[in-house]
Amino acid sequence: MSASADRLPRLLALVPYLMSHPGAQVGEVAAVFGLSEKQLIDDLQLVWMCGLPGHTPGDLIDVSWDGGEILIDNAETIARPLRLGVDEASALLVALRTLAATPELALPVNGGASGDALARVTAKLERAAGEGAATVSSQVAVDVDAAPDALPRVREALSRGRRLSLRYYVPGRDEVTPREVDPMRIVVVDGRGYLEGWCYRAEAMRLFRLDRMLGVDVLDVPADPPEEAEPIDVTQGVFRPSPTDELVELELSAAGRWVAEYYPCEEVTELGEGRLRVALRARDEDWILKLALRLGDTGRVVSPPEMAESVRQEAGRALALYAHQS
Repeated sequence: MSASADRLPRLLALVPYLMSHPGAQVGEVAAVFGLSEKQLIDDLQLVWMCGLPGHTPGDLIDVSWDGGEILIDNAETIARPLRLGVDEASALLVALRTLAATPELALPVNGGASGDALARVTAKLERAAGEGAATVSSQVAVDVDAAPDALPRVREALSRGRRLSLRYYVPGRDEVTPREVDPMRIVVVDGRGYLEGWCYRAEAMRLFRLDRMLGVDVLDVPADPPEEAEPIDVTQGVFRPSPTDELVELELSAAGRWVAEYYPCEEVTELGEGRLRVALRARDEDWILKLALRLGDTGRVVSPPEMAESVRQEAGRALALYAHQS
């Protein structure tokens, strides 16, 4: 099943490629698609049996590869490249933004051929995909006045082996905290760059998002993390709830489904018409209150009842304050 699922999109991409590269060699095309020559010929034999309803010689795609040169005809009906769906465009945009943010690649995003090409492709895809492709990113974004030199200063501290002094925004508490950190590495998770290091305020390893650093200074102090400082496993994402955190159930509309994609959920139940019921661990009441208020009418807390009541009261206070200011 998985082989067939992989093969269909490859065939749909192969035909437009061959139409735009008449006379391409078998070895060349196999290399482009990451196939062996035998796999490519197997695909060509399948293409030869595809076409319009009727299945007469005039309806089927005509393809030959005698002498290693591939020639294709009568394939105009599927010669156009496939259009990306919203989910596909969103995934591609996340990948492009990750590429731009990956420090190890050091792409000159604000100058140079590679950076310019990446910026053009990203902008073109954003325009083509419209608002839908950015839904998840926009729902979870936090707007802070981040230090523009955060990444260069973190890189400098890593290369020189120096401690960092940070002014760091903590969205869960809506406050800015001073931190001294021995930097260990930069990681990219879900398209965002993080500094990983030993935090002397927490006396533990921590991840700090680069776009939440309001100030970054390289101290003239050698970085000297303790022996217990071990890299954090980020393979399952940054948010790692504890089993002792309170289990909260939410009902989400189709517009609120991003919660199930962004946060680890213990249960996800389809309710129909795009709606979901999810169960997740809340690290504290303030965190779930902020999430519920952010969701607005796209989601509501169902249980525990006391948490749902807290959300209702907080929403009432926010509305009263808004009415008073208006």
